[in-house]
Amino acid sequence: MNTHRTTRSRLAIRSLVVAVAAGVLPLAAATAPAEAAPYCGIRWGSLPKSVSTMVRGPVTNIRSGQHACYDRLVVDLKGKAPGYTVKYVTNVYSEGKGTVVPLRGGAKLLVVVRAPAYTSAGRPSYVPRYQANVVNVAGYRTFRQVAWAGTFEGQTSLGLGVRARLPFRVFTIQDATSARLVIDVAHRW
Repeated sequence: MNTHRTTRSRLAIRSLVVAVAAGVLPLAAATAPAEAAPYCGIRWGSLPKSVSTMVRGPVTNIRSGQHACYDRLVVDLKGKAPGYTVKYVTNVYSEGKGTVVPLRGGAKLLVVVRAPAYTSAGRPSYVPRYQANVVNVAGYRTFRQVAWAGTFEGQTSLGLGVRARLPFRVFTIQDATSARLVIDVAHRW
């Protein structure tokens, strides 16, 4: 009986060695446990994201939504897709005045849209009803607060309070007459 188990063990080891040598089974898989797959396939990271293009805009709306793996913030604009800077910061400061914009959450994202929230004639194109709560994110898994930081010298800024420093992505969508800046923040790593 011992001889039978020893023979089976040797055959199993020999099969494993042959599979590694043939490249069918990578060496790492034969020697270490597999790494956990990324959450929802997300590989975004948390480093700053930026595009320098300035546009005339203007910003026309700000809205949000919840998805299975992330929370989403959308800035609607008239015209071409804007440039942007989105990054984690210690504090968000208001445009022009430079006062701290209070934000709830364990981490703060500064969202700078390289487009104004006023028309070429100087009239406002978007004015939030509540500057401290631009959109209602109550009950969101990641977002804690979206606050208005102002519009000044051709750019518009928002503070996005999130639960923790989590991976995020930023992209724009363009159609015939309008554009959208989209910021997705994952629910977890």
